[in-house]
Amino acid sequence: MKKIINDVDNIVPEMISGLVRTNANLVRQIPNTTAVVRNDAKFSEEKQVGIVSGGGSGHEPLHAGFVGDGMLSAAVAGQIFTSPTPDQIYEAIKAVDSGKGVLLIVKNYSGDVMNFDMAKEMAEADDINVKSIIVDDDISVENSEFTQGKRGVAGTVFIEKILGAAAREGKSLDELVELGKAAIANTKTIGISLRAATVPAVGHPGFELKDDEIEFGIGIHNERGYSIEKIAPSKDLAQELSDKILADFSDQDGKFAVLVNGMGSTPLMEQYIFANDVLNHLQEKNIEVDFSKVGNLVTSLDMLGVSLTLMKVDDEWIKWLNEPVETIGW
Repeated sequence: MKKIINDVDNIVPEMISGLVRTNANLVRQIPNTTAVVRNDAKFSEEKQVGIVSGGGSGHEPLHAGFVGDGMLSAAVAGQIFTSPTPDQIYEAIKAVDSGKGVLLIVKNYSGDVMNFDMAKEMAEADDINVKSIIVDDDISVENSEFTQGKRGVAGTVFIEKILGAAAREGKSLDELVELGKAAIANTKTIGISLRAATVPAVGHPGFELKDDEIEFGIGIHNERGYSIEKIAPSKDLAQELSDKILADFSDQDGKFAVLVNGMGSTPLMEQYIFANDVLNHLQEKNIEVDFSKVGNLVTSLDMLGVSLTLMKVDDEWIKWLNEPVETIGW
């Protein structure tokens, strides 16, 4: 294993320290936690619903990279592939409460759901109005070793972007909850891997694939998928993923947003080739794409692969996706 690290047990604190020190105009660290909160001049002036997300580390720039004007108010980092603790989430909730309430965006993993619920109860005891939504956009498998139900993966970024823009616009907590639920219901993702991620504390890839194999339906924590196939040209992979995702929508009418997400080690060159093939295939099927984005947004350490997210959108959602933000990672 080759990693540019110091101490395996100190990776997350050192990462957060480096992130904050190099982006002090955007974020600050909440003392005695691995949570970061907005540090821009507008934050103290605005009275809007606070939005908090978080989860295990190893998926950067998710979530800390999306803290800033127009997206998240705070993000809480757990250990690698491990949920943050309730007390740290609780500190983030308190730090962003302006009296308008706080919305928690939680990926559907057992530890995340449990710990964010506990933090919510702690905050409610302080008379903070807190509500949560659960992102479960991964349609690859219904259950995995980390979840009961579908996993929350790269589509989480679209949810955070839309809700962040709506909160900045002045939407209430209840309005954001309903918007979030609608957005989640219209967001679907599948990931593929050519090589598993290596967790530093483990020291070897989480699973093995032969040189000519690719796995469909992997999760962002090295979870296995639904099939192993021989590697194929990008256009064939794009067609297989696009068609499987589209089949999960009740209808294919209307407009769509597309996210091609790198899993950590896939060059942008290959991501753009894959994105081009996805857009070509959707065009052939007369699917209207009004927003698209490519990049490493929700990674899995050094996994080699990509994920594809399709979101059915309306004009207002497109507007929110296009609005500028001040964050590290968008």
